[in-house]
Amino acid sequence: MRHQIDEYYNQAPFWQKEMQVLRSLALGCSLSEEFKWKQACYTFQNKNIFIISAFKNYCALNFFKGALLSDTENILIKAGENSQAGRQLRFTSVKEIVENEAIIKAYIFEAIEIEKAGLEINYKKTAEFDVPEELQEFFSKDKKFEKAFKSLTPGRQRGYLLFFAAAKQSKTKNERIEKYVGRIMNGKGIHDCVCGLSKKMPNCDGSHKQLKENQK
Repeated sequence: MRHQIDEYYNQAPFWQKEMQVLRSLALGCSLSEEFKWKQACYTFQNKNIFIISAFKNYCALNFFKGALLSDTENILIKAGENSQAGRQLRFTSVKEIVENEAIIKAYIFEAIEIEKAGLEINYKKTAEFDVPEELQEFFSKDKKFEKAFKSLTPGRQRGYLLFFAAAKQSKTKNERIEKYVGRIMNGKGIHDCVCGLSKKMPNCDGSHKQLKENQK
């Protein structure tokens, strides 16, 4: 595992120096280092605390339960518009990390205390998500499709609802729904494997790309 993590940092396309500094800081907080989801993940007593990631414009500490942090410095950023739990601390230089080391550690230690206390995120229920009008129209025209959608697990339903609703134009929403009708009818989530080759079932791990290459 250590080899995988070293390789992860050494082969990062951006922010290698910055991530190495964050790595040292994380290990200095007595966290365990694991390789999960092809990234460096830092845990406390087998509980995920955060992942260190490189993006094009910044590197970040991605707190799994960042929404529960008090964020006294008002520096946490939502990982995505619809993110309910995750929050990020973003950095663009080694100097920035070094100058804010005490603050970063304070956030890390608070995240550890959250795990010690057994606190959990109060996730928004699937029924509370808006159903796009376009999807409702599909339901009204095809009751079997509606039944198939509502038979999906709550997590799979949320994935589709967020994806469909993210399109700004009605035309695009309809195109997205139409594209995934077959997948939904087969009980598959938006990120589920449909080729049967994934080594991380039921999730897709990209094996279908190799299948396409072999078919050329």
